[in-house]
Amino acid sequence: MKNSAWHFLSWGLLVILAVTFLLMGSGFDFDYVIPNRLVRLGTICLGGVCIAFSSILFQTLAGNRILTPSIMGYEGVYLILQALLILILGTGSSILITANSNFFVSVVVMLLYSMAIHRWLFSGDRHDVFFLLLVGLVLTVVLGSFTQLIQYSISPGEFSIFQSYSLASFNRAQPEQLLISLVLVGAVCIVAWRSRAVLDVLLMGREPAISLGIDYQKVVRLLLGLIAVLVAISTSLVGPTAFMGIFVANMAYTLARHPSHSFTLITGCAVAISVFLIAQILVEHLFNYQTSVGLLINLFCGAYFFVLILKPRSAV
Repeated sequence: MKNSAWHFLSWGLLVILAVTFLLMGSGFDFDYVIPNRLVRLGTICLGGVCIAFSSILFQTLAGNRILTPSIMGYEGVYLILQALLILILGTGSSILITANSNFFVSVVVMLLYSMAIHRWLFSGDRHDVFFLLLVGLVLTVVLGSFTQLIQYSISPGEFSIFQSYSLASFNRAQPEQLLISLVLVGAVCIVAWRSRAVLDVLLMGREPAISLGIDYQKVVRLLLGLIAVLVAISTSLVGPTAFMGIFVANMAYTLARHPSHSFTLITGCAVAISVFLIAQILVEHLFNYQTSVGLLINLFCGAYFFVLILKPRSAV
């Protein structure tokens, strides 16, 4: 099947899923049910685009198909921030209660974290992306350990609130957040899309890219900045998504059947949004809210990751 056919198929499925999500069991209630679902649909679309773009850009930069931006510790920063807010300010804090405040604080803190590690790691003679990944992995483990330590210090009631932030959910986002996120994500995606030719060159590796005239350090800093914005927004809107980026990126490569970012980025968006929609539909209409979107996504994408790493290297 040609690339264009796969594009039509993936986006056609996406439209069917979106209409199903909006209308299934709604009773055509355009006063309350459908407007609320439209907000959740907007959250799903923005989160899916963020995850698709950030994962594919990060794998292009790292030259590895089993890595995602979560290895840099962004989600660890988000979780430890939520834990600290609960521990220090309590569950009655306006930052926790007001969704907009929590969103803006989370985005700012994650962006500051990104700027700090990038400024430190790219100062002096340290320009190795793999050193950056190693530091990010260590920071992820350290932040996760501190988060667990804080969990032991909070009450069961506070812990249940923390759990709600540690799993993906589309119920926290507000229209104001979506509007601001749309502007930021749109700007980032435009920059990434206009850089797709450079991204295609980066697929060949660092040395070939430099030999072809690419300013490698400048491009790396630009991509890391774009990835940081996308991950900060998606995590603040939706929550941690763990292995989903690996699944989305690799499915995009498979369906696009072409290494060009002109195909993989668009296909990845369709895959990510479709996965979110399927998970949300299952939670609402099959499991009757007895489970969560985050659990379903982590279970499925984690199993996919396990299968992926067991494949022969030539098959990955």
